Amino acid sequence: MEVYFLILLFVLMMTALGLGFPVAFALPGSAILTIGLAALAGLVFFGDPKVFFAQDGPIEWLSAGVMNFRAIYYDFERDTLIAIPLFIFMGIMLQRSRIAEDLLLTMAGLFGPVPGGLGISVVFVGALLAATTGIVGATVVAMGLISLPSMMRNNYSPSLASGTICASGTLGQIIPPSIVLIILADQLGSASDQASAMRQSLFKQATGEFSMPSAFDVTSTSAGDMFLGAFLPGMVLVCVYFAYILITALIRPSMAPAVPNPLGFTRQFWTKVLFSLVPPLVLIFLVLGSIVMGIATVN
Repeated sequence: MEVYFLILLFVLMMTALGLGFPVAFALPGSAILTIGLAALAGLVFFGDPKVFFAQDGPIEWLSAGVMNFRAIYYDFERDTLIAIPLFIFMGIMLQRSRIAEDLLLTMAGLFGPVPGGLGISVVFVGALLAATTGIVGATVVAMGLISLPSMMRNNYSPSLASGTICASGTLGQIIPPSIVLIILADQLGSASDQASAMRQSLFKQATGEFSMPSAFDVTSTSAGDMFLGAFLPGMVLVCVYFAYILITALIRPSMAPAVPNPLGFTRQFWTKVLFSLVPPLVLIFLVLGSIVMGIATVN
């Protein structure tokens, strides 16, 4: 019987998300409705509201709710999570300043004459935006609105064009500063603290000593270390996207034809390229360079 309530939870969740409800309300709302229906079904058919639950029913729900409220309070005290709203704010500022649009138009003129050049420009701009914003939504929306019509007008394959935009938009998940990496570092830190406390308790039970040697401590990984570890895989992924688009364009030119630069490679064009690239590159250096060199930390 419990399986039916799990199916109901999934259906309610997908329905709420499909109707456009915010995720922050759709997920807990679906869980609350499912729990309430399970308790009501147990009370009506079996006379016990906790018959469909593994533990103490309403008492367990109350303690879980208290723990959630405590987690909300303590999560705001974590220094690592402070970086998340600031990175999102930076991404919104870049989106409002239309830097993404200028970059896409300029890079399309620069790489356009190369087979698959429009796709390569989308991946290049996606990597730059990922390294400056750390979020995915703004990147995908900006590139989808600007580059997809241009790629369709130049006879690009719809599957290749849409796949390139989606793939390059998700580079923000791995190329630092990534919000996912910050959350992962925070979760790893919490897990390592719990593991260290448990190990210390076991050490005390086994030896009777309160002080555990540092060699037995469980160390965690900081967000800065996560950034350093994800940078090279992110660059490798960008190069793989470049190679795939270029090879596809060379093997099947009809899928990604070359697009001539209407302005030509004049001094004015190269000046525009310079002024389009300098702001995001400076921002990347200020954010990542300061972290790598130890001038600043994520938390």
